[in-house]
Amino acid sequence: MNMTKIVLKRGRDESLRRFHPWVFSGAVAQIHGNPAEGDIVGVYSSDGQFLASGHYQVGSIAVRILSFDSDVLHPDFWKTMISRALQERVALGLHKEGSDTTCYRLVHGEGDNLPGLIIDWYDGVCVMQAHSVGMFRARLQIAEALKSVYGDSLKAVYDKSSGTAPFKAGLDLVDGYIYRKEGFNDDDQMVMENGHRFIVNWTEGQKTGFFLDQRENRNLVGRYAAGRNVLNLFCYTGGFSVYALAGGASHVDSVDSSRKAVDMLDRNIALNGFDQSVHTGMCCDAMDMLKTVPEGRYDMMIVDPPAFAKHRGALHNALRAYQRLNAAAISRIAPGGLIFTYSCSQVVDKEAFALAVFSAAAQTGRSVRILDRLNQPADHPVNIYHPEGEYLKGLLLYVE
Repeated sequence: MNMTKIVLKRGRDESLRRFHPWVFSGAVAQIHGNPAEGDIVGVYSSDGQFLASGHYQVGSIAVRILSFDSDVLHPDFWKTMISRALQERVALGLHKEGSDTTCYRLVHGEGDNLPGLIIDWYDGVCVMQAHSVGMFRARLQIAEALKSVYGDSLKAVYDKSSGTAPFKAGLDLVDGYIYRKEGFNDDDQMVMENGHRFIVNWTEGQKTGFFLDQRENRNLVGRYAAGRNVLNLFCYTGGFSVYALAGGASHVDSVDSSRKAVDMLDRNIALNGFDQSVHTGMCCDAMDMLKTVPEGRYDMMIVDPPAFAKHRGALHNALRAYQRLNAAAISRIAPGGLIFTYSCSQVVDKEAFALAVFSAAAQTGRSVRILDRLNQPADHPVNIYHPEGEYLKGLLLYVE
């Protein structure tokens, strides 16, 4: 395979030599050839030494690295990489016969050395999102690799890249099934997580259908919920609410601005056998609702908003939004109450988020302690050479 050569400027190869998986456009000196977006290209130092190969793209990130080997990608590259990712999940106990958890993240982009690719496993269905042109163009090869690795246990592969792949002329960004096993029916697909049941709608739901990255944090909520009156803000389809009720919460109020999400939430509550008397689902704006909550009504709150900042330019406004939201929660929770508060904005690092919550606490004047620092689970690994992959951060607060 004759790859296009991307030659870096002198002195701009240090990050690649430290195995960082991105080449920024500002580091590129020359392009030998005329690569199309998504092509596999070779990256070379200014003195002609081969460094890596990856997907070429127009934008601030010029190349997303797939391999630091000198060999071109071999025919079973995708199968090898998917197999490695699955082996890791098997080692974590997430993929085994008879497990009470039947959903997990199989591929987490840079964390699994596949920048630009997300694949979630829902009890036999792989839902794929390409965040780069290269991964979108490779989706059929990836689907074949999934079939090879999972064998008969794979029921379907669903591509949901329309909202994540860069919009480019010529890309057919229409979501749909790449593969469906004969007889497969996607109506009311149910999965289990730590023994709890959830209906997942990957065709219409947010992300791939369910927020798998909060699995361990939901478990923690269940451990602390006994006897508490709980408010779950930005509840989506009710993951935290189900765990809180299972943990013995006296009542849970769940709030989301999406009517479809609240309808799914109500179904998940019923699916897990909880009576309507212990749960109320509300379709309204979480911040507006929080402003009107009487002080002391709730002694546990889950504050898990969508990403307030998707790029660095929105960072300042995002931090202010986190501060306002957390100040409202801290000011209204009952004495002795617990707040689980999160940020999933990648550009907001742990220190910045903690500072925003500190500012919120100081604004209320209440005594607040950090009981735990929360993050993403092991099936959302962080490549040690790519610390930017640590996107989910949270705090468990005790408010006197």
